[in-house]
Amino acid sequence: MRRFLPGRKPQITLPMQNKTLIKALYLRQAVTLRKIATLFVLLIIGQVTVMGQSKFSIKGMYLQWGYNTEWFTKSDIHFKGAVNGIPHDFTAYGVEATDRNDMDAIFKKPVQISVPQYNYRIGFYLNAAKTKAIEINFDHTKYIAKDNQRLHVKGMIGDKYIDQDTLVTSDKLFSFEHTNGANFYHINYVQFWPLNKTNRKAGYFVPMLKVGAGFMIPKTDVTMFGKRLDNKFHLAGYMASVEGGIKYYIARNFFFEATAKTGYAKYTNALTVDGGKAKHAFGYAEVIGTFGYDINW
Repeated sequence: MRRFLPGRKPQITLPMQNKTLIKALYLRQAVTLRKIATLFVLLIIGQVTVMGQSKFSIKGMYLQWGYNTEWFTKSDIHFKGAVNGIPHDFTAYGVEATDRNDMDAIFKKPVQISVPQYNYRIGFYLNAAKTKAIEINFDHTKYIAKDNQRLHVKGMIGDKYIDQDTLVTSDKLFSFEHTNGANFYHINYVQFWPLNKTNRKAGYFVPMLKVGAGFMIPKTDVTMFGKRLDNKFHLAGYMASVEGGIKYYIARNFFFEATAKTGYAKYTNALTVDGGKAKHAFGYAEVIGTFGYDINW
């Protein structure tokens, strides 16, 4: 028999029409993501087809390295599993999170270049004019749920049902962070508009737009009911993004790039403690600065 917390009412079964509405909203969200991914694939196929009809060949590549800072929307995190044999299946609503960019490490520990939130890109130009490219993009980001939030928590913990605002701490409920990386892996299609009208070798700008999709391989550090585990790297979800910005050629092949990105990430299989799992999704905004180098052939 289920026991209930003092002063709390038993769980109320939702009417069938409400369940149907909730299911429809989740399905609509999934369909939207599939549409974004499908459009991205069709865009790449279309561009490659057009390029192929005009004697397509890869005319060069570029390499980039830089750093980022991020902002996240609130997220509903669903936890399911068992800690020390006590089962749980609950959701914390409206979790606020922040990043940890560690930019001061660039000066304090300049040799350890991967301590801050870093980015690298490997791109391939798809035409001689270098107006189109396919890009491999990695964003090492950190997602940290803020400590000691008062959140609405709903679900089962042991044999007790909870549906109330609760002060969330690591010893009583959880702490949750992807601090060795929320880790976004993208494939981007990139469109450039070079402003090099006089064939200058340096000192000109190139606006750009990037559309991408990919997956996440986080390393989640989580504490549930006082028990902590810094998990292994693990394929945990998928994402899509749009990015825009500009690069400036400092020298013939050497450039600086500044961009802003927005995207949506859905973690369907993040690891927690004792084999447990967590699911959540969030939108994000990201500002990125990188240095890059063109390799021509």
